[in-house]
Amino acid sequence: MRIGAIEAGGTKFVCGVGDEHGNILDRISFPTGQPEPTLERVIAYFRDKEVEAIGIGSFGPIDIDPDSPTYGHVTTTPKPGWSGFDFLGTMKRAFDVPFGWDTDVNAAAYGEAMWGAAKGLDSCVYYTFGTGVGVGIFAEGRLVHGLVHPEGGHVLIRRHPDDSFPGSCPYHGDCLEGMASGPAIERRWGVKGSELAPDHPAWPIEAYYIGQALASTIVLLSPKKVILGGGVMHQRQLFPMIREEVKRNLNGYVAHDAILKHLDDYIVPPGLGDNAGLCGALALGLAALRGRS
Repeated sequence: MRIGAIEAGGTKFVCGVGDEHGNILDRISFPTGQPEPTLERVIAYFRDKEVEAIGIGSFGPIDIDPDSPTYGHVTTTPKPGWSGFDFLGTMKRAFDVPFGWDTDVNAAAYGEAMWGAAKGLDSCVYYTFGTGVGVGIFAEGRLVHGLVHPEGGHVLIRRHPDDSFPGSCPYHGDCLEGMASGPAIERRWGVKGSELAPDHPAWPIEAYYIGQALASTIVLLSPKKVILGGGVMHQRQLFPMIREEVKRNLNGYVAHDAILKHLDDYIVPPGLGDNAGLCGALALGLAALRGRS
């Protein structure tokens, strides 16, 4: 099979072609610009690829309700030019193939469940910490959507006692995204996180916020694996700090060996690495193709 995959991020688009085993056979990436010229590049890439289906994992918020008149649209994103844009409809007008459509983080969670760190499990949660903070949820063998779709980056958190940064979220100020995203780190410290030393005081503060969010996720959703991706999580020194914060917040309440004894294997980086989102989009396309047949 030849399946098209689109990981549509707020900073860059990654397009690729893969097979039913999760192998990426070809890929291209370019910056996310205004919607029309960006999708012109996407369409041009797939013109000669002869794909049987295309999966799209998109930054959001997006409308994923097939019964909605704005199904396939990007909705209340602060990304200039994209709010209200008919992403899926534009692609459908260019290609007569089945389409899978979901959030970029739900796609990544799905890819990790199919071929990555959560392979063989019927539940996992995938967080991305990058330009924004997003959460994808795979539970009881299926992706979770609900009223719109999970927006776990906008949960409210307790402020670190040494942190006076007001928050960078234009909607909520000091929500998780407003305090722990890549832009929040840069605005708080004046440089990108990648330029900060591993022992910089930024990282215990970052772990403090992420640990709170994960503890809440664990008691609320009880996932069998928690996966942390995105550019911020390239700072691998964060993982042990985050695990300690999760243990401190749970305080022994969740009495399962995965938490009490094997936290290093429970809170993990993506098994698919930076391909989690693209492989997830591939999985969405594959599911759409199999659903039509």
